[in-house]
Amino acid sequence: MGTLKNLKTADPEIYKAIRNELKRQRNSLEMIASENCASINVLNTLGTVLSNKYSEGYPKKRYYAGNEFIDVIETIAIERAKSLFKVPHANVQPLSGAPANFAVYAALCKPGDTIMGLNLSDGGHLTHGWKTNVTGEFFKSVPYHVKENGYIDIEEARRLAVENKPKLIWIGATAYSRELPFEEFAKIADECGAYLVADIAHIAGLVAGGAHKSPVDYVHIVTTTTHKTLRGPRGAMIMVTDRGLRKDPELAEKIDRSVFPGFQGGPHDNVTAAIAVALLEASRPEFAEYASQIVKNSKALAQGLISNGLRIVTDGTDNHLILVDLTPFGKGKGVFAQEALELGGIIINKNTVPKEQSSSFYPSGIRLGTPAITTRGMKEEEMKVIAKLIADVIGQIKGYEMPDDKEGRAQYLKKFRKEIKRNAAIKTCRERVEELCDRFPLYPELRV
Repeated sequence: MGTLKNLKTADPEIYKAIRNELKRQRNSLEMIASENCASINVLNTLGTVLSNKYSEGYPKKRYYAGNEFIDVIETIAIERAKSLFKVPHANVQPLSGAPANFAVYAALCKPGDTIMGLNLSDGGHLTHGWKTNVTGEFFKSVPYHVKENGYIDIEEARRLAVENKPKLIWIGATAYSRELPFEEFAKIADECGAYLVADIAHIAGLVAGGAHKSPVDYVHIVTTTTHKTLRGPRGAMIMVTDRGLRKDPELAEKIDRSVFPGFQGGPHDNVTAAIAVALLEASRPEFAEYASQIVKNSKALAQGLISNGLRIVTDGTDNHLILVDLTPFGKGKGVFAQEALELGGIIINKNTVPKEQSSSFYPSGIRLGTPAITTRGMKEEEMKVIAKLIADVIGQIKGYEMPDDKEGRAQYLKKFRKEIKRNAAIKTCRERVEELCDRFPLYPELRV
């Protein structure tokens, strides 16, 4: 990060964009559930000479020379992952979550095999077999769903697994606010002979910090990104459990071959080192306190939103995220809420809700998360303030209705954006947000 002063002269356009992005992050409440604020040590590690190296292969088994110290770094990252998550094998080379998940498919499945995962609009992830993702095209996807109360329908999942005999079952989500039922899905996988894979990309930091049950005793493989609640760089890991090795003693080797040379070339060594730094940070007692506070904040925020008249899917949360269902105000309200809240300095994302009446482009909900604002030091009292601000802004968009006519949507959104910029309540929200951000500064040590 110290080289940015030189960048100001060398490339003023990029320097200005980076500086403005830092300003945006400092002056906004980052509440997208899949985002966080990595530590200064993680950020500094990313900008090192490690970016110069090519390291195809694995420690002591490289295709290129000059990897003596890269081997040291990757081995440290592997051992820290194994220790933190209590697994016998870890691969820290996947470039992000989707490639990590696809590497698992490549290791275990053939095109046309049956797979199961949580349906996308019920809170699942694209790579768990959604129809527009390659996983839904290459494999026969049989999704399971949530019940009317928003909780995963375990009985439906069991029935579908018995009927369809999937090769692989995913237990994991991207917009599901309750504790994942690992033990129940382990019984289902055993009953139909499937591999069970936990995608803990969203909750890895909670698992590491003891704020969410670990899947390790119940599944065969664990995949995760490293930049969400784990608060590291944008990377991923695949871990094999003891249970996985009992099912298939060659499972670790299959995963490693699938990552390289099967699915990708050289790893990003600067990211590997930053993952190692993040794993060390996550092993410390203060990280456990942080993970616990994420959940406390999420619960307080959910209760605050409910108290202010908003509907929360499952009526609460067990983890870091909250899914707000705006269908009581009409379908397709998510895009209006997302843009209005961004103007107010609160960054969230539009999101589908169970039994979605609209589409993924114009969904009827929004997804909120507390990892980044917890990183800034905010606690339950701030959640009450933020809940009121969110509810006030959403109150300003109730009168807007997305046209059914696709041709008329662009013009309607243009009109909405013009009007909402002049909204006094949203301007007040922005002022309150900036006051809150000043009290909980982000990266005060950075001088850009």
